[in-house]
Amino acid sequence: MRTLVILAHPHFEQSRLNSRVVKELQGKEEVTIHNLYEAYPNEQLDVAREQALVEAHDRIVFQFPFYWYSSPPLLKKWIDEVIVYGWAYGSPEAVALRGKELLISITTGSVKENYTSEGRNKFTIDELLRPYEATSNLIGMTLLPHNVLYGASVITDEELEEAVKPYSAKITSKK
Repeated sequence: MRTLVILAHPHFEQSRLNSRVVKELQGKEEVTIHNLYEAYPNEQLDVAREQALVEAHDRIVFQFPFYWYSSPPLLKKWIDEVIVYGWAYGSPEAVALRGKELLISITTGSVKENYTSEGRNKFTIDELLRPYEATSNLIGMTLLPHNVLYGASVITDEELEEAVKPYSAKITSKK
């Protein structure tokens, strides 16, 4: 199982959670970490390169901080420009992603309790990630249960160390 982790964090050097996750994943066999903001500081994507990367992997992981109930803008741009009609969907030949796995792997600033109908955000993570589910359905990917590391603003170093291993294990699991 070759896994492509598409890291989309505009301020990665300041990220405690995402940087710890990436550190845990680095050097793992069959895992490619692709930092979009590092690869494209001008935010001009090489679509052919991105499509080739995706085609060479079995599982695609979107790893990002959950900003304003969505992804950072470069990941949204990546989705808009890379997952296109005629390549990923729209015709019998457009099957580049069909059968591949998609894992949405996010970090939040807020605690888990805030992501309930009674919590501060009024919606669950499942509800807020529905656009990714719809996208995976359209392009024929298998959407894996999402991966969430909550509470960047409050998690202790000890809690982070305890949480990062199962979090990264989910990214690299064989199924």
